[in-house]
Amino acid sequence: MVETGEDTTVVIVGAGVAGLALGAFLLRNGIGCIILEKHSRAYVEKRQRAGTIDSFGVRMFRAWGLEEVLEGDPIPQAGGGFFIDGEELPVDWEDDDSESLFCPQQVLVRNLTDVFLRDGGDLRFEAADVSLEDIDGERPLVRYRDTNGSVEVLRCDFVAGCDGDRGVSRAAIPAAALTRYSYEYGYAWLSVLAEVPAHPSGMAIHSRGLAGVIPRGANASRLYLQCPIDDTLAQWPDERIWNELEARFGTPVATGPIADKRLVPLRSVVYSPMNHGRLYLLGDAAHIVPPMSAKGIHLALHDAEVFARAVIHRVRKGDSSLLDDYSSTCLRHVWNYQAFAAWITEIMHNVGDASYAGEFRKQIARAELERLFTSPTANRLFSEFSAGVN
Repeated sequence: MVETGEDTTVVIVGAGVAGLALGAFLLRNGIGCIILEKHSRAYVEKRQRAGTIDSFGVRMFRAWGLEEVLEGDPIPQAGGGFFIDGEELPVDWEDDDSESLFCPQQVLVRNLTDVFLRDGGDLRFEAADVSLEDIDGERPLVRYRDTNGSVEVLRCDFVAGCDGDRGVSRAAIPAAALTRYSYEYGYAWLSVLAEVPAHPSGMAIHSRGLAGVIPRGANASRLYLQCPIDDTLAQWPDERIWNELEARFGTPVATGPIADKRLVPLRSVVYSPMNHGRLYLLGDAAHIVPPMSAKGIHLALHDAEVFARAVIHRVRKGDSSLLDDYSSTCLRHVWNYQAFAAWITEIMHNVGDASYAGEFRKQIARAELERLFTSPTANRLFSEFSAGVN
């Protein structure tokens, strides 16, 4: 018996940065797609996550005619200081033509959602119990339960798994078909969202560990404190957070209400290959970078653009070569930025508290960091990675 259901070209599982960017690219090129998101729209648009749209992302949105998603809350990435042992150092991390923006992920998600729906896109929130079937066949099936409790069936040519590290997409691939590469850094970040201006803003290195204060709006800041991997939130009352920030920056910091705090173990993960049959993995479903690198959004957008171009090429010209090369194309880029992420993460954390790395590695990290300030060649390479153009 042939099962009835809706037909489309691409089913996108997950309405995060990768899924929404992909949907916008496809929609604007006449490619049918349906986005399924398990959470409500209100939940997704309020979910607090950090993020930076680097120069690659800014220019990519403009090239696709989507520059409007950059309007509103995003903040130009400029003016942050750099503190070592309480001393502020003058530094210009970026090239003169850098267009990077600080942008909380929920702001980018909100803007992409608005544009996708305004353009007539099909985005289905609160899609429960999503399951993927026959991903090795010619027409995969995607089942889900809608808000009325009815089971719906979608038939498609391709499935884009954009539902993150714990989503159903990667779990649909046989374990033997994937290789997982991972690295645990051995320390964590206490990540805090506070209702205060970002003053001072930037990064601080101190014998007590790394600290960061990043603007998230006119009166909102994201605070970061390096801490042991086995710390608990109970060990970090509000007063200790403010005291520790002031100690590591070596200057008074603005204080105020804390809206959220969580512990984030730092790790790097890559899954290979990034596709199986007609299922393609994008964003955190395929790879994770430590937040020190600020490259999570960059990699998600790169995956979305590579996959969108491959699907458009397949639909318009009947040529599957770009889809066949999707995983290898993305993984070359992913590993390049994993190398950058591991390098900058280790430097910035080893350079402070020797208890994490030992005195020898601490001094090596400080020598590498000094090179960034004194060598135009080293600074240029760092700036290219920061801007996402390497």
